[in-house]
Amino acid sequence: MAGIVHIVGTGTIGEPLIGLMADNQEAFGIDEVTFHKRTPLLQERGKVNDLVRRGAHLSVDADRWPGFEELGHAPKLEAWEAIERATVVIDCTPAGNENKEKYYRHASQVTGFLAQGSEFGFGKMYARGINDEALVRDEDRFLHIVSCNTHNIAVLLKTLGFDPDGTNHIVEAKFLCIRRANDISQAKKFIPAPEVGTHPKGRFGTHHAKDAHHLFQTMGYELDLFSSALKVNSQYMHALHFEIILDREITVGEAQSRLEANPRVAITYKRSAGQIFSFGRDHGYYGRILSQTVVPVETMVVRGGNRIVGFCFTPQDGNPMLSTAAATLWYLHPGGFEERLNVMRRYFFPEV
Repeated sequence: MAGIVHIVGTGTIGEPLIGLMADNQEAFGIDEVTFHKRTPLLQERGKVNDLVRRGAHLSVDADRWPGFEELGHAPKLEAWEAIERATVVIDCTPAGNENKEKYYRHASQVTGFLAQGSEFGFGKMYARGINDEALVRDEDRFLHIVSCNTHNIAVLLKTLGFDPDGTNHIVEAKFLCIRRANDISQAKKFIPAPEVGTHPKGRFGTHHAKDAHHLFQTMGYELDLFSSALKVNSQYMHALHFEIILDREITVGEAQSRLEANPRVAITYKRSAGQIFSFGRDHGYYGRILSQTVVPVETMVVRGGNRIVGFCFTPQDGNPMLSTAAATLWYLHPGGFEERLNVMRRYFFPEV
C-alpha cells in the first residue's frame, strides 16, 4: 500500500491541493485522501461537498461533528484519528508550527509532514527543482514548502545565477515583491490603495529573501539577498521586480536563453497581470499555472554588463502546489516517483 495523504485546511492552498490529490489519486499512487475542516459553514457547504464527490474523505473536530451533520455533511473521521492513520500530512493553515508541537510530534507513525508558506522553522525548506538533492530520507520528516514569491525568487536565482555544475556567480540580489491585496476567493482584507511594507527581517528585509537564503543554504550556498514588499489594490497576481548582480558578464540574450531552457519557467510577451491571470484561468489546472515564474522577457535589461534587471509574475499557489506534490510523492514512493508527476507537466507552460 502506498499510503494515505491527509490535508489540514481548505483555504486558498488547501482546497486546490485536496482536489489535486483526489483527482490524481491513481496516478500518484495514493490509497486514500482525507482532509480536515475546522468550522462548519453554510457558505462553504458546496466546496466541501465537491471535494467529497471527487473522492476525499472529511475529518472534523469531535466537538464540531454535529455542526457538520446539521449542514448535511457526513464526516468520516475525527481530526486526531485522521492524522494518526496518515502516511503524509500536509498542513495548509497559518498554524503549522503550533500544530507541530501540539499534534505532529506525537504522531510517530506518520512518515512525513509538510507545512506551507510562512511557517519558518517547521522543517527543512524545499522547492521543487531548487534543492531536491538536499532532501535526506529517514532524516527530513518535517519539510517547509516555501511561499509562492520565494519560489519565484529561487528559480530566478538558480536559472540566471548558477551554472549547470552548481557554480554560483551571484554577488548579491534585490527583489521588490508587488503583492496582490487578496485572493479572488477572499472577501476580506482588500485595500483601497497601494500599501508599502516594512523590513522586519534585518539584513534580508522581508521574509521572502530570508526564506530564499535559507533554501539555498540547504545546499551549502550563502547568498546575499534582500527583499522589500508592497501591496496593491488588485486581486490578480503578485509581480516581482528583480536585480541580480553576477561576478561575470551576461547579455540579455543569454539570460533569456537560460530562462527558456528551464521547463519550470514560463516566458511571456504580455505585461498585464490580468492577461496572464486570464491565461491561467483558461489553460491552467483549475485556473492555476504550475510554472514557478512567468517572465515578460521584454522587461529585462543588463546594466554594467553584469546586473540583470526585470519584472516577473508569481503564479500564486501554483508553484507551492507542484513542490507539495513532489515532496508528498518523495515520502510515499522511496523507490522513485518522477514518472508519477507527468500528469502535472501539461500545466508547465514554456510560454504564456
